[in-house]
Amino acid sequence: MSLVGKKIGEFSVQAYHDLEFKTVTNEDFLGKWNVLVFYPADFSFVCPTELEDLQEHYTTLKALGAEVYSASTDTHFVHAAWHMDSPKIGKIEYPMLADPSWNLSRVFDVLDEEEGLAQRGTFIIDPDGVIQAVEITADGIGRNASQLVNKVKAAQFIRQHPDQVCPAKWAEGENTLTPGLELVNHL
Repeated sequence: MSLVGKKIGEFSVQAYHDLEFKTVTNEDFLGKWNVLVFYPADFSFVCPTELEDLQEHYTTLKALGAEVYSASTDTHFVHAAWHMDSPKIGKIEYPMLADPSWNLSRVFDVLDEEEGLAQRGTFIIDPDGVIQAVEITADGIGRNASQLVNKVKAAQFIRQHPDQVCPAKWAEGENTLTPGLELVNHL
């Protein structure tokens, strides 16, 4: 069952952020756009390339009013160790959520219980805490943060213009569509 259009469930997790441990809850997701990126494990292969790419787009996402969170089933202590050990991860400025109890992964339905790891899931959540986009890929398929930026922009545009839709390959400033009978069989 899709989580798109559903309000996020309750959660409370520890995070590693700004060289500190902090508590992050579902309440922290309200009042702003949020990007939540699950990945399987710290000290792995594809994950640091994705998280570094996400960091490279963090300023752009923040300028759009979006906070970014990464999450895995590792502890906040492991996140801190990885941040201190890896040059790629050491660049990260966004909160790294810890989910060793698997609660967060279950709330967002990305838990691979057999492996005890989160799947590679990406969620765009609006200021009301409603999930607007979900993407889940196989463990070996890395994500592209520039595509994520475009999806956030599209979600924000649609929120501001509910009578419009964004066509394939839409980019900010390009034409949108107004659903209606005149578009049927004319595209």
